[in-house]
Amino acid sequence: MANPFEAVWNSLKIAVDNSDEPKAPLHIVEAGDCWKYVTLMEEFIRYEEIGLNTTTDDEVKEILTDIVRLCESQVEKLSAFIKKEGIPLPDVTSAKPESRPDSIPLGVKLTDDEIMNGLAFKLVTCMLQCAKGQADAVRNDVGLMWFGFYTEWTNFGTTMKTLMRKRGWLKVPPYYYPPGIPDK
Repeated sequence: MANPFEAVWNSLKIAVDNSDEPKAPLHIVEAGDCWKYVTLMEEFIRYEEIGLNTTTDDEVKEILTDIVRLCESQVEKLSAFIKKEGIPLPDVTSAKPESRPDSIPLGVKLTDDEIMNGLAFKLVTCMLQCAKGQADAVRNDVGLMWFGFYTEWTNFGTTMKTLMRKRGWLKVPPYYYPPGIPDK
């Protein structure tokens, strides 16, 4: 069984021991993961802007505002890294203008339930992409960057799940009862 403390120690040793050696360039999969994640984050921000234009719920607005900050922070970090590595930035959708929630037709307007479940889906997508990026990373600095992003999503997800449970918005698959389980 792998020891998590040993894994952290080995990562720190690699980071310190290799500080004098030049870093290898990113391999094609690392570069692609970075490029794809910036695109994913930018599109996620557009969805959050739509949510902010749609909702009137203060708690949902707070979640959306926090997640916009998180996405923008990750985009800023990763964009700086990508530029430093010589990778061209992706062409992304421009920001949505602000609008009033009461001016959106009901057939188009997202409900708070739909906004929050869309955020949950996007959050899971981001976490999966971070895990893939970390698994693909050969360079230690790249792996640590992905781990940091993943940790931020995990922390944010617990807050979001609490609100979704409180409001009854959390989508739960049907429960599984194996054959022969005693009745409770």
